[in-house]
Amino acid sequence: MWVAVRQRFRAFNEDLNLTREQLDNGIGKAVRVTQALERAYNGRVADRPPLLIVGSWGKGTQVRSSADIDIMVQFASAVLQRFEARTGNRQSQLLQEVKAFLLNTYPQTDMRGDGQVVMVQFNTITVEVVPVFDLPGGQYLMPDTNDGGRWKTVDPAAQIAMIEDIDTRTNGNTRILTKMIKTWKREKNVPLKSYVIELLVAEFMSTYKYAQQDHYYYDWFVRDFLKALVSKAGTGLLIPGTGEWVWLGDEWLSRARTALAAAETACEWERLDYDVTAGQEWQTIFGTRIPIYVL
Repeated sequence: MWVAVRQRFRAFNEDLNLTREQLDNGIGKAVRVTQALERAYNGRVADRPPLLIVGSWGKGTQVRSSADIDIMVQFASAVLQRFEARTGNRQSQLLQEVKAFLLNTYPQTDMRGDGQVVMVQFNTITVEVVPVFDLPGGQYLMPDTNDGGRWKTVDPAAQIAMIEDIDTRTNGNTRILTKMIKTWKREKNVPLKSYVIELLVAEFMSTYKYAQQDHYYYDWFVRDFLKALVSKAGTGLLIPGTGEWVWLGDEWLSRARTALAAAETACEWERLDYDVTAGQEWQTIFGTRIPIYVL
C-alpha cells in the first residue's frame, strides 16, 4: 500500500525549492542594496555588510518562485538620535530618507515606503528593506509608520533559531512541510501570514509523533497538520523572542476545513493505491505543483 506517496511528495518538495540562480539573484540584490545604503550613510562599504536576511529567506522556507526577499539593514545609533530630535511621524521620515538614498543608486527602479519597509522593486525580485537599530540581547528597533508612527522591538534571530532547532530535530521535515503549506496558502489565497504558517508548522512538528519520518509519511503530515490548524481557530500564538501575542482569528477556517476534507480523502486513495485519483485530490489543495502521475 501507499506505493506513490514517497515519489509524489519527493517530487513536490523538489519543485518548491529555489534554483541556485534564483538564490544568487536574491542574495546578490540584497547585498548590493545594503552596500548602497552603506555608501550613503557611511561613505564606504564595510568588509561585512550590516545585513540581516529575515522572513522566509532567513528561515529557509521560501517557495519557488519567490517574489520578494526581506532584509534588515543595521544603522548607527546616531541616525536614530537624529530622527528622535524631530517632530511628526519620525518613522515615516526615516523610510522616506532611505528611499531617497536608494533612488540615487537605482533611479530607474520602482520604489515605495510602506508601513515598515522600503520596497525596491527590481524586475526579478523585490527587496524589502527595514532599517533597524541594535538593542541589547540581539533584538532590534525598527520603524512602524502606522497610527502616527512608533518604534517596534523585533527579534528575528529568535524565530530563525527556533525553526532551525525544530527542523534539525525533525530531519529537515519542518521546513519542507512549511513550504507545502505555503503553497496551499498561495494556491487558495488563504488569509494567514507566512510567518504565522512558519510558527504553526514548527509548533505542530515539535510534538508530532511521525515528525522524523521520510516522504512516505507526508500524506499524513499534511492531513494531520490541517487537522491541528482547524483546532487553532479563535486562538493565538506567541512570537519567539519578543513574546508578542498574535491573534489567529478564523477567516481562514473554511479553507482549512475544505483542505482537510480533501487531504483525508487523498490519504485514503493513497492507502488503496489509487495513485492517480489521489494525485487529483492533492491538486485540489496544492494545485499543479504536486504531480498526479508518478513513477
